[in-house]
This record gives sequence, structure tokens and C-alpha cells, in this order.
Amino acid sequence: MKLEHIQIQTNNIQNTINFYQDILELPIIEKSENSVTIQAGNSVLEFIENLKFDSIYHFAFNIPENKLDEAINWCKSKVNLIFIEDEKVITNFENWNANAIYFYDNNGNLLEFIARHDLNNAQTQEFSSKAILNISEIGIVNENPLELGNQLIEKHGFEFFSKNANSDFFAAIGDNEGLLIMVQPGRNWYPTQTPSKSNKTEVKIENNGTEIELSFS
Repeated sequence: MKLEHIQIQTNNIQNTINFYQDILELPIIEKSENSVTIQAGNSVLEFIENLKFDSIYHFAFNIPENKLDEAINWCKSKVNLIFIEDEKVITNFENWNANAIYFYDNNGNLLEFIARHDLNNAQTQEFSSKAILNISEIGIVNENPLELGNQLIEKHGFEFFSKNANSDFFAAIGDNEGLLIMVQPGRNWYPTQTPSKSNKTEVKIENNGTEIELSFS
């Protein structure tokens, strides 16, 4: 499953442009007075300005499975990596065979670089923004994650992520390439103490050759 296009909100479009263009060094595809569209590997990230918006999103980027240490060094001069414990910044997702680091964008969104070791995507080039492969996760907040997951599976032919222990509180649909991470409202976004809130989110997905557009609010 591939997350081709994510559309989310920001209350400051210019600061968002500055962050993604100047800090993360991602190409700007298009911009207007109230929107910006950003290329993130094989995915597109779009922000729409809503001056009243006062919440945050969580999303992740896949990076080459052998480049996490280089990504950490690259990030150190750009953002403040979030400490997990004991001055460590790397989370080991043993069941997922993946490692990740976390940081915030200018909006307070929780961003993640994740190296999934079951993907054959190792690279030899030095890590840079060009090594960001795609958007690999978007957080979706819903009162009934498992029920929502089953509805999406029935309607669109998705599958629950086989490496995840899906439950009424936390469920994931997709695979290593792309995941919808569904959580209940108020559940803290790991590894922070920031509770999740339901926000308007538009997602375009390619799944087994089929284009699917989803809207969440």
C-alpha cells in the first residue's frame, strides 16, 4: 500500500513552507496564498491553511533501512530529536523489525523517520533529504479504530498490518510501504505526552494497482 498524497492543515502556511523547504530541504511543487504542496520521495504532502487550526498530526517517512545513524547526524543541525529515555533517540520496534527517530515540525506535528529492515531499500549515498523515500504512515484518530479498520478492509480490500497487534485502541492497515495508523482520541502520540485529536485529513492511496481517495475528520 502506498500513501501517494496526504492533505492536512496548518495555521501558518509561510512558516510551513520555510520549514519543509529550508530545514528539511524538500522540493516545493506548488504554493499559493493558503496552500503548499511538497514532494517527499514518492509521496506528496500538502498543507492547507486554516488560521483557526490548533491541533497536530503524526506522520512518518520511510528512509533507507541502513541510514538511520546518518539520518540522526543529518537531523542534529536542523531539528531537536525527541529523547525516548536515557538520552537515547532511537526507538526499536522489535515486532515490526524497524527503528525510528522523532522530531517536530514548525506546526508541532510529530514527524518520524523510520528504517524498516524488511524492505530492500538500502542505499550507498550519503543521507540527505533526497534519501527520504515516501510518506509511510499517517495517524488517523477515530473512536473505534478496529471497527474503522474492518470497514476500510471490507470496502477497499485493505489488510490489517500483519506485524501489529491490532486492538480497539490501536490498529494499523497496510504494509511496510504505507500504513494508516488508527488510534482512539486522547491516546498520547508515542513517544510524547501529546494526546491525539481527530483532524481533517485527506489521503490518496495506491493499493494493488487501485487508486483510492479517503477523507477523515
